[in-house]
Amino acid sequence: MRNVERNDGVLIFDDTIQEKAWTDESELMCWHYDHCSGRSVKGINQLNAFSMLAKCLFQWVKKPFQYSDLKTRKVKRKSEITKNEMMRQMIETCIHNNLKFLFILMDSWFLSKNNFDFITSNDKHFIAALKSNKLIALSDEDRKNKRFVGVDELNFPEQTAVQGWLKGYAKAVLLVRQVFTHKDGSTGILHLVCSDLTCDYNAITTIYKRRWKVEVFHKSLKSNANQKKSPTRTVRTQSNHIFMSICAAFKLESLSIKNNLNPFAICRKLLINTSPSIYAEFRQFQAAA
Repeated sequence: MRNVERNDGVLIFDDTIQEKAWTDESELMCWHYDHCSGRSVKGINQLNAFSMLAKCLFQWVKKPFQYSDLKTRKVKRKSEITKNEMMRQMIETCIHNNLKFLFILMDSWFLSKNNFDFITSNDKHFIAALKSNKLIALSDEDRKNKRFVGVDELNFPEQTAVQGWLKGYAKAVLLVRQVFTHKDGSTGILHLVCSDLTCDYNAITTIYKRRWKVEVFHKSLKSNANQKKSPTRTVRTQSNHIFMSICAAFKLESLSIKNNLNPFAICRKLLINTSPSIYAEFRQFQAAA
């Protein structure tokens, strides 16, 4: 993969939860808030980092510390570090390993001043999705006078990038609004923020489209590598199963790049090609019986 790396590449961060409602709770198999379903689910939470081509780093969100919630009187678990701290550690590892990238792509759950400062201090840029209630000022004077408005209240032309200042972050950023149509005909709006002031609307939206790769990988991880379908019960065996499923999904990604086919097509081809051998073996067992 090193021979196709580019200095203007991207590093994509996102997490996924493999829900296992009936498995015994542990520091690895515990409760996490699922942003997709809007509720807490029991399972394994995994933070992933992707380069332009494939997965390059992952880390499990473990919660070894137990405490009693004063309001509910229930026993809960807590992690040693936050997911944002974990992401910064992973970025540092990628830089240490000389991985070539310029932009870090992330969703709205990783928006924080500490993340922004860490990324820009390492001569990298970020492009992130914004929540509609995020506050922003369109001039330095408004920022100094604390005159901030919600992103969804701003009125600026589509397909343009405007300069502004996020509340709590002193450096200027670019803001774009992307309007798109869902399959059911409804309209959606995505606000993006970018730290590279030399970019325009087309550059920001085109670069951020690469983040979709992580969603495809997560689907492949669940469907093709069967990460969720593990009968294991202990932390060690669960960790082994997850790691091997990641290796399998990564192998599929490598084959996908070499053969110019998506991982799902490759998985179906492998199944079709191995079916005759499986059937022949089955017939031999039948004859022996």
